[in-house]
Amino acid sequence: MFSKLLIANRGEIAVRVIRACRELGIGTVAVYSELDRNAMHVRLADEAFALGGQTAAESYLNTEAILGVIERSGAEAVHPGYGFYSENADFARAITERRVTFVGPPPDAIEVMGDKISARLAAERSGVAGVPGTTEVITSADDVAAFGEAHGYPIAIKAAFGGGGRGMKVVGGPGEIEAALSSAQREAEAFFGRGECYMERYLTWPRHIEMQVIADHHGNAVWLGERDCSAQRRHQKLVEESPAPLLDDDVRTAMGEAAVAVARGCDYTNAGTVEFLYQDGEFFYLEMNTRLQVEHPVTELVTGIDLVREQIRVAAGEPLSFSQSDITSVGHAIEARINAEDPAGGRFLPSPGTVSALRVPDGFGIRWDGGYEAGDSVSQYYDNLIGKLVVWGSDRPTAIARMQRALGELQVGGVATTASAHAAIMASEDFQAGTHSTKWVEERLDLSGVSGAADAAPDAPPHTSVDGEAGPRVRRDVVVEIDGKRFSVSAWVPELAAAANSASAAARPRRSKSTASGGAGTGQVTVPMQGTIVKILVEVGQEVSTGEGVVVLEAMKMENSINADRSGTVTEIKVAPGDTVGAGDVVVVIC
Repeated sequence: MFSKLLIANRGEIAVRVIRACRELGIGTVAVYSELDRNAMHVRLADEAFALGGQTAAESYLNTEAILGVIERSGAEAVHPGYGFYSENADFARAITERRVTFVGPPPDAIEVMGDKISARLAAERSGVAGVPGTTEVITSADDVAAFGEAHGYPIAIKAAFGGGGRGMKVVGGPGEIEAALSSAQREAEAFFGRGECYMERYLTWPRHIEMQVIADHHGNAVWLGERDCSAQRRHQKLVEESPAPLLDDDVRTAMGEAAVAVARGCDYTNAGTVEFLYQDGEFFYLEMNTRLQVEHPVTELVTGIDLVREQIRVAAGEPLSFSQSDITSVGHAIEARINAEDPAGGRFLPSPGTVSALRVPDGFGIRWDGGYEAGDSVSQYYDNLIGKLVVWGSDRPTAIARMQRALGELQVGGVATTASAHAAIMASEDFQAGTHSTKWVEERLDLSGVSGAADAAPDAPPHTSVDGEAGPRVRRDVVVEIDGKRFSVSAWVPELAAAANSASAAARPRRSKSTASGGAGTGQVTVPMQGTIVKILVEVGQEVSTGEGVVVLEAMKMENSINADRSGTVTEIKVAPGDTVGAGDVVVVIC
C-alpha cells in the first residue's frame, strides 16, 4: 500500500479521497490555486502545495506544476478525482513515466475511451451498439448539416474528449448549427483542454442509465449495478438514484454484461462507468467515463462497497475484494447535487459567492459529501458543486420521503442553490412514478414558483478577548507559504486593527452597476452573475429585439446567453471577449 498519495483535484471529491486515505493509513497531499488557498480540502490534507494561478488552466490543469509537487512531496500515487485531468491520457502517462501510480485506468485505456469517437468503435467491436452517430471529428458546420439531412433533427454535438454534459449542444434545425457548434467547441476547450466534437442523433424521450464497473490487474471485472441519472438540466445531472426505477431485471443484467464487455475490450482496470441511453425497452451505448463518477455514493449505499477504497487497493496491485456473485443491491439510494445555482424559473443561473452559513441534515440513512464549510467561497472559475446530499431507504418511496425531509433541513447561506429544484423534483408525480426522462426537467417540470434564494446568514459571533492582554483581541487564522508549501498559523490581533481592515476593504472602489434589477426594460443590459465574456453577439448600431442574445457569458464552466431587455438600437458595448464582469454590471446599452 502507498505511504503518501497526492489528490490532483479540489472540492468535495478531494475531501472524499482524503478521508478514504486516512482510513487506510495513507498520508495525503493537496494542491491548490490562489483562490483555494484555504479551501476545505487544503485544510484536511496532511500536506498542501501551491500551484499558483486562479483559473483551472493556470492551476489544476497545469501539468508541470503538479508534477513538480509530486517530486517535492514524495507522493507515490496520484488520485485525479473527476473532471480536470481525470480522463487525460497524457497526464496519466506523465505520472506513470515517473514511476508514480495513477489511481485509475492505464493511459491507453483512457486514450481509447476518452476519445468518444474511438470509444464508439471499441464498443461496437465488443458487440455493444450505440446511438446512430459519427465516428469522425466535426470539421465544419457543413458536416452537421449533412448529418441532419441524412438522419434528421435534433442532433447532439458532443465534446470528443469530455463528458458530464460539458461541451454538449443540441441542434434543433439547420439555423442553429453555427452557434451550437461554436459554443460546444468553446466549452470543450475550456473544460477539457480539447475542442474536438462529434455528433449523434438526439433521442426524443430517453432515460440516462449507467453501469458502475471495476476491474483489477488479475483479470477480474465486475458490474456493481446501475444508476438512473435522467433528472438533468443543460445535459448535466441533478439527481441520481440506484437502482433504476421500472427497469426489467433481464435488461439490467444485459446492460451490466455489456458494460463489462466494453471494459474488457479496452483492457480496463480500476473503477469506471459505462453510460447508456434507454428508450422503449432498448439500450444504446453512450460513452465510458474512465474515472470515478460524481454519483458514486448511491452505488456505495446500496452495495455497501467503498469505491474509493477499492480504487486505491486496485491501484496498489491488490485483487478485488469481491466477485460478481458477492454483489447484492439492498434498498434504494438517491443523490441530489447541491450546486451554487439559482433554479428560479428553470434558468439555473450560476451563483458564485461566499457560503456564509451551512447546516447539513442528519439522521438515519443520510449522507453529506461536501467540499465547502461556512466561510468558504464558491468561485466562478470552477465547478459549482457545493456538496452531495445522499439518502438511503428500504425502498424507493421511503428514499424519496427521506430526501424530502433532508432537503427541508438543509440550509445554505450566501449563495443560491438548487435545493428547491430538488424538492420540486421529489414532489413531482412524474418522478415518483419513474416516468421522467433526460428532457423532463427542462420541458415538463414546473419550476415557476421555485426560488434558489440563499438562506439568511446568522449574526457574526462577538469578538473574543484574551485574558492577560490589554484590550479586546480577535483571532485571525493566517496562511503562510514557505517555498510553495502551505502552513496555517493563528494570530490574535487588536479588535481595532481588525475593524480598520474591514473598513478599508469596504471603502475600496467597485465597478459601477446599473440600479435596475437585471436591467428590466431599461436598455441597460446587465449580467446576473460573475463570469467571463466569451463572445459579443451584436455591433453598435445594430437593431435588436427583446430576448435576442447580445453577449455570451461563461460562469462556472457554463455558457449563458445574456439577452436584450428591450427592442431598439445598440448604442454602446461596454465589454470585450475575455473581460471579467460581476453581477449587475452593464454590458450593452440599447436605445
